[in-house]
Amino acid sequence: MPRDLPIGNGSIYIAYDLNGLVKELCFPFVGEENHTKDTPFQFGIKVGEEFLSAPSDFEIRRNYLEDTLVTNIEFHRENLILTFNDLVDFEENIYLKKITLKNTTDKEINSRIYLGHDFHIYGNDIGDTAAYKPENQSLIHYKNERYFLINVLANHKFGIDFFTTGNKGTWKEAANGHLSGNPIAQGSVDSVISIPLTVGPNSEEVCYYWIAMGKNWEEVKALDKSIRKKTPPEFFRRTLDFWKLWVNKEKINFDLLSKEIGNLYKRSLLICQSQINNCGSIIAAIDSDAIYFNRDTYSYMWPRDGALVAYGLDLSGYQMNQFYLFCAKILEKDGYFLHKYTPCGSLGSSWHPWQKGGREQLPIQEDETALVIWSLWKHFEIYKDVDFIRPLYNCLVRKAADFMMNYRDLHTGLPLPSFDLWEERQGVLTFTVSAVFGGLMAASNFAQAFGEVDLAKEYLQGANKMREAMEKHLYLPEKKRFARMVNFKEDGEIEIDATIDASLYALFAFGAYLPEDEKVKSTMEQLIERLSIGEGICRYENDSYFRKEDVSNPWIITTLWKAQYFIAKAKTKVELEESLKTIEWVTKRALPSGCLAEQIDAKTNAPTSVSPLTWSHGTYITTIKEYLNKLKELEK
Repeated sequence: MPRDLPIGNGSIYIAYDLNGLVKELCFPFVGEENHTKDTPFQFGIKVGEEFLSAPSDFEIRRNYLEDTLVTNIEFHRENLILTFNDLVDFEENIYLKKITLKNTTDKEINSRIYLGHDFHIYGNDIGDTAAYKPENQSLIHYKNERYFLINVLANHKFGIDFFTTGNKGTWKEAANGHLSGNPIAQGSVDSVISIPLTVGPNSEEVCYYWIAMGKNWEEVKALDKSIRKKTPPEFFRRTLDFWKLWVNKEKINFDLLSKEIGNLYKRSLLICQSQINNCGSIIAAIDSDAIYFNRDTYSYMWPRDGALVAYGLDLSGYQMNQFYLFCAKILEKDGYFLHKYTPCGSLGSSWHPWQKGGREQLPIQEDETALVIWSLWKHFEIYKDVDFIRPLYNCLVRKAADFMMNYRDLHTGLPLPSFDLWEERQGVLTFTVSAVFGGLMAASNFAQAFGEVDLAKEYLQGANKMREAMEKHLYLPEKKRFARMVNFKEDGEIEIDATIDASLYALFAFGAYLPEDEKVKSTMEQLIERLSIGEGICRYENDSYFRKEDVSNPWIITTLWKAQYFIAKAKTKVELEESLKTIEWVTKRALPSGCLAEQIDAKTNAPTSVSPLTWSHGTYITTIKEYLNKLKELEK
């Protein structure tokens, strides 16, 4: 089931399932230490003698409050509307829920709201404790250095009056309408609290619920004290105001776009921000359902994904300094990035081997190294922040550039084989070569800017030789397009993979060729013709990933690459408008909240694979900014 409505502050990350229930809760890193598992935090309400639980007893509407990372989840049942406005405080590690119960009848109703907590602290349910703390009338779940304090403000008073803890399964007490008040349980435990609310005819009542997160009891107790002192409504207001200020800080003329596109652009900015750690790592996606497919998740930072997302955010005025500082920290000593990294910067899991055919090899996707340097130069072009770049020049730019220069076939001038961006094959790929060309050109520009003229020429010559080699070995004259990949055999034979792949857009995206180059034009025309699923674009011919029957799924990023090509080659405003049809196709396939998945089911148009995918949102941001920049250029 896709995830929806992510919220966070760079230390806490929370996301919901399509039933509006909490399904992901990460702390103290976005994407690391997910303290839920495969069961959501349940909620229900007893009205009179009737117990209603989500999702079966409600019509559910999921969205955000406009221009914020504050949810607006409505549970409708006849003359009853229960609204959850959830947020993570932008500064403190507090998850806050504003609960509004609206009664549209002409009679008073007596109700009890039940909220369940099914923690798996550190990702497992061994040795957890749930306990009631009478000193501040709170519930606490804890293990080792992870503490979660739960409390409420309801009926004009702080503190929890009705609760229970126990071995997993305490929700049945909520369904029975009575909580036993068991004050402590250890092992595999959960808990439930109850909030009584009486609502007059045709009126509403509001209460607040929060979870303070920290490393020990004193830390979460201090957070609880802070929220009591400042009051939950003040915490709610300040975070609401913060996100509105944040997302509107750059003045963009949205009159040039449809309302739907403008809204999704701003929503994409907010969703990307929710996926970024305070330490700078940009997480691909946080969707624990993915574990059922490969016993792992997307909760890692791929340097390539991160670089392309950072590029989009930099274009939009959100200076991504922390990302590049993070990259400098994780760069391997020989100047390359490995497959992927955990949110805190440790080496992530991988299926790329260090040995092949009895010989040692580097298990890398070289485009990841190249694109960090390419995006850093784009960052510098925008902000001209010399003092920020200066300490990164030697430890990041030069180290990575020297690696790219050395990691070449001296005979051809092409990069040595590495794994592709889809992580399925190994060889010399057009995408990788294009990215390395862009990375070396960026390094040459940096060297020139820092007065190292000879080094700048060396990087430039390496890039130009690589482009010549790409044209010689990867271009297929008889097909009038580029190959996806080649491999050079020891006997001198060249193995060609001529599959049409959406990643061939890299030819113009990173500067190797101009978009109007006939070789690029022919390649892109064939790509669009062969990979189109309606207006969408699938990854490559006969892609089987999540495919149903005989039709491959279109991806959000690959479809937006088509739009980027139309934008890049446009010479008139009429030609530029060709991209809008593709952008609108993507816009219509977002969830009502604005979340974009990795793929779209070719048969049903439903989101498929992980959702939201940060790369999808980052590419949407990039595409909209490139469109607006091109429009401005054409109007001169």
